[in-house]
Amino acid sequence: MGSFDFVTFFFFVAAVIVFIQLRAVLGKRTGHERPPREQMERRDQTAAQDGIDDPKVVTLPRRGRESAEPDIFAAVDAYADAGTELNKGLRELVKADPSFNPKEFIGGASMAYEMIVSAYADGDRKTLKSLLSREVFDGFVAAIDEREARGETVRSNFVGIEKANIIQAEMKGTEANVTLRIISQLISATLDKDGEVVEGDLVEVTDVNDVWTFARDTRSRDPNWRLIATEADQ
Repeated sequence: MGSFDFVTFFFFVAAVIVFIQLRAVLGKRTGHERPPREQMERRDQTAAQDGIDDPKVVTLPRRGRESAEPDIFAAVDAYADAGTELNKGLRELVKADPSFNPKEFIGGASMAYEMIVSAYADGDRKTLKSLLSREVFDGFVAAIDEREARGETVRSNFVGIEKANIIQAEMKGTEANVTLRIISQLISATLDKDGEVVEGDLVEVTDVNDVWTFARDTRSRDPNWRLIATEADQ
């Protein structure tokens, strides 16, 4: 044979082998096979009679009522170790307000912190009123009034928050209280009426350690928290 005939013969043999293998695997139709549906029904009936489950059917376990519900404490347990006082306090808070999330709260409180610090430096009473409790607002305004009476101004540049952590959480009746330790960086200087620096520095970045407590009535539709207490963390 020539090379061309040999190649043709080779592919012919390969095709025959493949056909024989497919026939062995798939079988052949004789015209007397049962319809697929009838075969399935008969097999199901036989299995039911024998009390044997179809081995090709995997029965998924039914999810219990508890597993189908989301774990409302998951975010709390991820933030504070189970069994600690902080975890217990946060859990009580979540029971009163299931939407509470520690990390999301810290994000919102951090923004409120920057707004309050900047508003105090600028003497922005309107912004402060919306973010502070009545008692804290009165204290801030009194300090601003005294500063303005002396003819002093504050130049402030908020650099950022280095760290913010929840250190305490508790329910007081229906009021949720959350206390944070906040470490921020700030450039701030108080100038007298002649423009001379009487406190702080115009260029130096200062680390500020604060402990602030925010509160919200969990019965209220108002989702906003207000600052109810401040203290310097030494």
